[in-house]
Amino acid sequence: MIRTLIIIGTTTILSLFGCSEQSKKDESKISKNTQQKPADSLQKLKEKTSYKNIDIKEFKNNWGLTTIPEELEKLIYFQSHISSAEFYSHGFAVTIDDKSGLKSWSEDSSFLDRLLTFAQANGTGSFYAIWNDGTTKPINEMPVVVFGDEGGTHIVAENILQLLHLITFDTEISVDLKHAYFYKGGDYEKSRDLNKFLKWMLENYGLNQTLNPSEIITSAQRKHKEEFDKWFSQYYKIE
Repeated sequence: MIRTLIIIGTTTILSLFGCSEQSKKDESKISKNTQQKPADSLQKLKEKTSYKNIDIKEFKNNWGLTTIPEELEKLIYFQSHISSAEFYSHGFAVTIDDKSGLKSWSEDSSFLDRLLTFAQANGTGSFYAIWNDGTTKPINEMPVVVFGDEGGTHIVAENILQLLHLITFDTEISVDLKHAYFYKGGDYEKSRDLNKFLKWMLENYGLNQTLNPSEIITSAQRKHKEEFDKWFSQYYKIE
């Protein structure tokens, strides 16, 4: 009887020891898996935030220029090193564009040569381009046009700086055949890096967030819409 109890006791102790060791192994596995999830999330975030980083030399080469407007060069630096595409204003990102979007409107070389595409305007395919209005003004003073993914082409800003002021409103632009406009619905959520962008705009250009983007668009259209529509109608019929 005593021998049996000793054996049983020994077995119990070994069993308990085994359970303890197994528990440690399981805890180790759980801990390792738990640590891996943040690492995976960080990697996904890095992939998301770097997928549209812009090489400034490549951007210049794409335009066929050795220099580009200072406002645009600074913005590219901000997007690539301080924030990231679409993280400082909803739907907006500087891009390197092969003009394939423009070619869906017209493939005429005299049309393509007068437009410099440089940014996506929203998440559905609209984009911004600088229009060379045929004057001798520098590129940073030329008007900006939005080309809508569902139709509609509109002057939206008198120059690049005005466009930057527009996107401080922090919503994607809406474009239809008659209008281009910004609005905020009840489900609006601030972009992750909006505060960084507003600080950057204030420090570099003395501009605060616009609360009335329609004023900027209306002012630009008052100056350039008639002339642009007349030029554009040579290549595409405006309904």
